[in-house]
Amino acid sequence: MARPVWRGSINFGLVSIPVALYSAVEDHTVHFNQLERDTNDRIRYKRVNERTGKEVEYSDIVKGYEVGDGEYVIVEPDELTDIAPGRSKSIEIDSFVDLDEIDPIHFRATYWLGPADASSTNPYQLLVAAMAKTNRVGIAQFVMRNKQYLTAVRSDRGVLALDTLYFADEIRDPADVLDVDTKKKPGKGKQLDMAVSLIEAMEAPWRPQDYHDTYTERVEKLVKDKKAGRKPEPAPEPAEPTEVSSLMDVLQRSVEQAKGKSGKKSGGKQQPADLDDMSKSDLLELAKELDIKGRSKMSVDDLRKAVRRAEKKAQRAA
Repeated sequence: MARPVWRGSINFGLVSIPVALYSAVEDHTVHFNQLERDTNDRIRYKRVNERTGKEVEYSDIVKGYEVGDGEYVIVEPDELTDIAPGRSKSIEIDSFVDLDEIDPIHFRATYWLGPADASSTNPYQLLVAAMAKTNRVGIAQFVMRNKQYLTAVRSDRGVLALDTLYFADEIRDPADVLDVDTKKKPGKGKQLDMAVSLIEAMEAPWRPQDYHDTYTERVEKLVKDKKAGRKPEPAPEPAEPTEVSSLMDVLQRSVEQAKGKSGKKSGGKQQPADLDDMSKSDLLELAKELDIKGRSKMSVDDLRKAVRRAEKKAQRAA
């Protein structure tokens, strides 16, 4: 069973429900240790006094806020806890809003929020049901690890989900970041029509299971290849930037390619899709038609290889 990252209560009106907070996601990133070249000795970091160079015990380290000219105001951990709203132990819902009103740019991270014990299960489930019925999310603030968060609490899959949000003043104005003239009129005419046609041709339902971290897979394969003494395969080169003069032609060819992928017909004949461009769900469907065993456990690259082998075998048999 996962360990909670925070315990406290969720409060709305005069109701207070003991809850525990759990991470809703897990990190699959490949992590490396730092080694010295040639010796393969591990590299370690130490906390040292900048002036004396001597190592300092963690218990002797305090937080300091620089106020200028090398002068610091020292703040103890207990002092931060004492000033935290609700003493860091409560999620205070002050209003309920429609989820669609929240701009996606505000979302930071998602957690699962569960009842802290058996006695809090009934009021917890009541809140889940009420929020699901009204299709509203609770806007609240709470403190975790010495940081205050704005949050949206919502009903999701029969439990409560808590999304941490960025405060309005944390979101940068695109005009301060991008060198784009937003007053300039957007594209028009045939180019705009063709771009719209491309978007429509590429329309598909949202299927998160079709996507996976291909970079992590490549890193894992790199490690496996190097361990086995094989030369790693480099990734394909990125596409060249499209020239403005050829934009219309590229858009046209992109529309034709997208229609071919979606199974639309041109001239009465089915347009075959390139295996390298197919999604995992399409590859799985093709693998099913070819009766490839173990397909459900294969990665995208393995599916492509298995399909190619099966197609060659079928061609030889024909």
